Amino acid sequence: MVINRLKQILISAAAVVLLFSCVPSRQFEELKSKQAKCEEDKTNLMNENTELKAKITEQEEQVADLSKRIKALIVDTTTMGNSLRRLTANYDKLDQTYERLLEQMGKVDQGNKDDNKKLMSELQSTKEELQKKEDELRKLELALNTKENNLNNLNADLIKTQTELDAREKRVKELEGVLSRKDSVVKALKDKVAEALLGFKENGLTVEIKNGKVYVSVEERLLFASGSWAVDVKGQEALKKLAKVLETQEGVNILIEGHTDDVPYNGSGNVKDNWDLSVMRATAIVKILTSNSKINPKQLTAAGRSEYLPLDTEKTAEARKKNRRTEIIITPKLDELFQILENN
Repeated sequence: MVINRLKQILISAAAVVLLFSCVPSRQFEELKSKQAKCEEDKTNLMNENTELKAKITEQEEQVADLSKRIKALIVDTTTMGNSLRRLTANYDKLDQTYERLLEQMGKVDQGNKDDNKKLMSELQSTKEELQKKEDELRKLELALNTKENNLNNLNADLIKTQTELDAREKRVKELEGVLSRKDSVVKALKDKVAEALLGFKENGLTVEIKNGKVYVSVEERLLFASGSWAVDVKGQEALKKLAKVLETQEGVNILIEGHTDDVPYNGSGNVKDNWDLSVMRATAIVKILTSNSKINPKQLTAAGRSEYLPLDTEKTAEARKKNRRTEIIITPKLDELFQILENN
C-alpha cells in the first residue's frame, strides 16, 4: 500500500517537471509548491513506513510468542483433556460403586435394626451384670479394708511378738551360755572326781554324768558291812579323797543318798528298818566328808531312800547287791540361771 502511494508521487513529480518546462512562471511556482509538498509527504511517508516496519517486527515477535504459548496451551489442553477423561471414568466408577454401596446399605440397614435390638438387649444385660460386679466389688473393697485393718493389727501384734521373741531369744542364748558353762563345769568336776577315785574303780565305785549332775555311786561292799552304817577303812579313804576335791567346789550342792535292798532290816534301838538304815548311812558319809575337809555344811544334804529306788527290780542276789549302794550326787548351783529367769 505504501509502495503504490510512492509510485503515484513519483509519477506526479515527473509530470510536474514536464509541465515546468512548458508552463508559465506562476504555474511553475504552483508546481514547485506542490513538489515541496510532495517531498514533505514523501518524508512523512518514509518515516511512517519505518515506524510501520518496526511495529510489524514487534507484532511478528508477539505473534511468534503467541504461537509458542498456543502450542503450549494445546499440549496442556491435551494433557488436561486426558486427565479429565480419566477423572470422568474414575468418577463414573465411583458413582457406580456409590450406587452399589447405597443398595447394600439399604439391605444392611434392615439387618442393623435387628442387630441393634440384639445389641441393646446385650448392652442392657451387660449393664446389669456390670452393676452386679460393681456391687460385688464394693463388698470386696469393704472386706479388703476390714482385712487390711486386721492385717495392720496383726502386724502390730507381730511386731510386739517379734520383740518378745527377740527378748526371749536373748534370754535363751543367755541360758544356753549358762548351761554350757555348767556342762563344762560338770564335766571338769566329773574328771577331777574320777581321777581322785581312780584307785577305787575295781571296788564297786563309778563316776558318771546324768542329767547334768555328777553321780558317784558306791556299792555297799566298799563302805559298809551288811546291816551296818559304820564306814570301814577302805571306804573312809575313798571319801577323804572325794572330800579334797569337793572342798574346792563352792558352787555345787552335794546330796548323799542311802539305798538298801528289799530285804527287811530287823534292827534294834533307834535303827529299826531300811528307812533308818539308809538315812544313817547317808549321815555317816556326811560326817566323814565334813570332818576331813573344808566343805561348807550348807552344801550338803543327807537323804535315805530305803528300798524304793532300786537299780534292778529282779528278786535275785545280784540285783539286791546292785541296789545296796550309796550315791553322792553333785549338782552345780544354778543361781546364775535362776537370776536370769527372775530378771526376765
